[in-house]
Amino acid sequence: MSNSPYQVLKIPEFRNFLIGRFVFIMGLRMMGTLVLWWTFELTHDPLNVGMIGLAEAVPAVGMALYAGYVVDKSDKRKLLLKCVLLFALCAIILLSISSTWFHQSFQTRVTVIFIYIVIFCTGIIRSFSGPTFSSIIASLVPRKLLLNASQLSSTSWLVASITGHAVAGFLIAWLHVTGTFIVITSLIITGFAFLYRLQSKPPGMGSEKKTLEAVSEGLRFVFRTKEVLAAISLDLFAVFFGGAATMVIVYTNDILHVGPIGFGWLNAATDIGSIIMVIWLTLFPMKRKQGIKLMLAVAGFGICIIIFGLSKWYWLSFVALLFSGVLDGVSVVVRGNIMQLKTPDELRGRVMSVNSMFINSSNEIGQFESGVAAKLMGTVPSVVFGGCMTMLVVITTWFKAPSLKKLEY
Repeated sequence: MSNSPYQVLKIPEFRNFLIGRFVFIMGLRMMGTLVLWWTFELTHDPLNVGMIGLAEAVPAVGMALYAGYVVDKSDKRKLLLKCVLLFALCAIILLSISSTWFHQSFQTRVTVIFIYIVIFCTGIIRSFSGPTFSSIIASLVPRKLLLNASQLSSTSWLVASITGHAVAGFLIAWLHVTGTFIVITSLIITGFAFLYRLQSKPPGMGSEKKTLEAVSEGLRFVFRTKEVLAAISLDLFAVFFGGAATMVIVYTNDILHVGPIGFGWLNAATDIGSIIMVIWLTLFPMKRKQGIKLMLAVAGFGICIIIFGLSKWYWLSFVALLFSGVLDGVSVVVRGNIMQLKTPDELRGRVMSVNSMFINSSNEIGQFESGVAAKLMGTVPSVVFGGCMTMLVVITTWFKAPSLKKLEY
């Protein structure tokens, strides 16, 4: 049974990590969904929704490299717990902003500005929390189980994301904004309780290196490891141009005409597809030609985004996003496996920060791009344009990055 993908679940510390991360991410994704809904409800402007992504991405990108250095020279458990508590504080502040008293005391414009400020702070926190969550996995399990642990971690993250998206829609309908923020705060605190059970994780890097030298090591590793660079670059531009998540709220209200429950499920459709694929690849791993399969999957993702952009029927839109998630799941697994297997332990925090800078923040920057494009071109043309650009990125990568086509592990 040592080859079973679930062997890693016998490790108590890893189980606590999975449960704590699951509950925390579920609350965090609920918060992201709620903030998008709330902002659009206040302003009815897709550009303002896009600005939410920019407000989070700017500090996340700006702090990423330094954050990776801090992760590698810190006790990862302590740093992780501090980040989770700070996210809880941000949720409590948003809860206060959503109160009846705040709305009676301040204008809508002031409320939106306060939302941007809090989201900016979450971007700073995320620049530390993301690499810490990713890099701590290697210290929880033996190296022979690292691949399984990485894929189960991805599966847990995606299930939490789906649950957060979908449940947020129901909660918005039943409890409204303020009640939903109460649930979110409770989930984040519950996640903290499980993560608190982890043991201390000593720094992976000595303190003798100068800060600038240490920070640059992560970048140098990524740029000289061609498979890593090609995989995250492909995903970066695909998500930047093809991310339709921002426009889901606009489609929900103005094109498909469904309420918050429909919004929650449509917003979760991509993640549902991703989890289907991640679970499949956990049980039946790809044995050969992972690089080519990755590129074909990203191309298919672009086609799905085009279909979503043109659709005026809810179920067609849902299916298009669902299949875009199935194909995105291939990218999640391939890129995650490459990062975990090829990164030395002493560089994990800094390399995961570079990955975060490339990938995670591309969602928020892509969110801003979608908002600007929708403002300039209209909602439907902007989404179709994004899908077409994703296809162009794949074609360019096919000819410019031959090492990715040959990638196997």
